[in-house]
Parts: sequence; C-alpha cells; structure tokens
Amino acid sequence: MKVLALASYPVEAAATRFRLQQFVEPLAARGVTLSIHSFLDSQQFKQLYRQKSWPRTAMGLSKSSVRRLRDLDAARQADVILIQREAMMFGPPVIEWLGARVMKKPMVLDLDDATYVSYTSPTYGGLGSVLKWFSKTDDLIRWAHVVTCGNHGIAEYVASKGATARVIPTVVDTDVFRPGPGRVARNPLVLGWIGTHSTFPYLESIFPVLSDLAGRHKFRLKVVGAGKENISVPGVEVENSAWEIDREVEDFQSIDIGLYPIDASLYSGWASGKSGFKAVQYMAVGVPYVATPVGGSAEIGEEEITHLFATSNEEWRRALDNLLAHPDRLPQMGAAGRRHVIEHYGLEAQADKLASALLEAAERKNLERGTAFRS
Repeated sequence: MKVLALASYPVEAAATRFRLQQFVEPLAARGVTLSIHSFLDSQQFKQLYRQKSWPRTAMGLSKSSVRRLRDLDAARQADVILIQREAMMFGPPVIEWLGARVMKKPMVLDLDDATYVSYTSPTYGGLGSVLKWFSKTDDLIRWAHVVTCGNHGIAEYVASKGATARVIPTVVDTDVFRPGPGRVARNPLVLGWIGTHSTFPYLESIFPVLSDLAGRHKFRLKVVGAGKENISVPGVEVENSAWEIDREVEDFQSIDIGLYPIDASLYSGWASGKSGFKAVQYMAVGVPYVATPVGGSAEIGEEEITHLFATSNEEWRRALDNLLAHPDRLPQMGAAGRRHVIEHYGLEAQADKLASALLEAAERKNLERGTAFRS
C-alpha cells in the first residue's frame, strides 16, 4: 500500500519526526510505503518564527504553495493520503479537499495537537490567526475516514464530530532515546526543560518557584529551545542554548529532573490537547520529572513512581523540593520511567496501530465505493 503523507513542517519539527519519519521503516516492514512531503523546507522552518524575516518567509510560503500543488500528482498515485495536522499552514483546506473530495482518495488525519482551538500567534499576532484558518480542522475531521489522535482528549473531540478516532500517542525509538552511559545524579543537580518558543511561557510561569527553591537548594537550570538570547531567573544559574537536532538525545540525557509545566490559562483549550510527548522523552532516557496533569501528560506514566504532578505554584514548590531534598529517589524513579515507556509506548506497537488505521481507511473507502456502486 502506498501512502502519501503531507506535513506542514520538515523533519526538524517533532510532529513530522516522531509522528511520521520514524515510522517509515516499521511501516515498510508491514507492507506500507510511506512518502513524506513537507510544506516547509528546513531553511524556511528555521526562519519561520523570526519577525524580522517575514518578507523572506512570505516569499518562501508562496514557493511552498506552488510546490504543494505539484504534490497532487503524487496524491493520484497513492492508495491513502495521510494529513499531519494540515497540508498547508494557512488558508482553507484546498489540497485536502482536492485529494479527498475530487480525487476520492481515502484520507487519514493525524492530530497530535488541538488544532481546532484558535489562539493568537506570539510571533504574528492577529494576522497569523486570520491566515491560520482554524475552522479547517473540523472540515478535515469530517472528510477523514480515520483520525489518529495523540491523546484521549483529542479523540473525544473527534468522536463528538461523528468521526472515527484512533489513539496513537507520540513515542520515541527507545533504542535511540535511552539513558546515558554510567548515569549518576550530578552535583549540583540539573533541572531541565526542552521545548519551543511557543511553550516557553509555560516554563516562565514557574520561575518564581525556582527562585524560591534556589534559596534552599543548589541546582542549575538547563533551558533548550526557548528562542531567547537571554534568560534570567533570580538566584538561579541558567544554562540557555538553542535546540539542535543532532544534540536532542544528549540534551535529555544531561538532565536530572525534567520540568513539564503547562499553564492552561495561557492558551486555554490548546493546552488540554497537548499529547504529553515530553513525558515520554524524559522517561525513555531515565529522567524523573514533574508535570502539570493537563492533556496527554495526565495519561502518561505512574504518579509518585515515574514522576510527580503539580498544578499550582505551591504544588510545584513542594514537588521539586521533595526531589531536590532526596536525590536518592531519582535513579529509582528514572528506571521505573524507562520500564514504563518500553512496556507501554514502544515504537513497534504504535507502528501496528498506524498501519491498521491506514488499512482501515482504505477499506472504509472501498466499502463506500461498493455501496455507491450497488445503489
């Protein structure tokens, strides 16, 4: 079976890398050929969220739009079209409409985020919201034969629209994401966060907690991918670096306690649709963590065994104080997290689910054609 995957972002984006790219070989072993065509190329993705680069970005988006139209030739040869969030980053779902409604190709929609919830872009403001065309997700859900969902919250929304939802969490290859050699707790301990410019405000929301804890415990804060040149937390030693794909696993391995705050008040319903992927990454490398139980993060791991939960700043203060005061707990919790990921979030098991969803979409389309023919 030939599957054409249309993604907004190149492989540097986690959604493309972990929802599509890492499944190419496992799917091939299951008789499915997955070809990935991204809307943005790597250079465009790198400059996308730089306000000063908007003229170049606008020109690049125009070129990407023309390139996406050419992908319709590949769509004609595919047995199934897999849309990762959206085929294009702006405007109405023209490409999806042509593939699903005009070409009559079976379509699978993959949602690892609540893209049906509108929000104001921190980079492009209201203009970005208008161009984004948030209402398109409901159209895509309606046209899709199967929607693969990053967590149960997204699946519930999809089901409420009368569509077929299949939950496939975002996972890692545990042969790649694994504890570092000779892992021991550092002195001082390293609290770490790895994210993007859009999720950095979540980390900022607990800066007062970290400042308070710095008066009682010695630790370093490692921040990766915030998109900020300078990050300052009173009383805290901060290591701030840009995200690099070649250093991704190493960065996770260099942390003693992972931070996964999600301030639902910042982006409302968007936060509740987060897939909880960072929790999987922390556990895969044997790092215990503290997380806000929102969206997928509430479903992943075993509280008090692999991680701790915290919602208010006071809860964050207590949870981190507990771990910082008892570093002997960290290796045990990290090992439990590693076991949990291997047992519940293995790549092969999720590849089975994805292959089944793609086959289900093709079979449902064939059934529709047969029904239409008989009528």
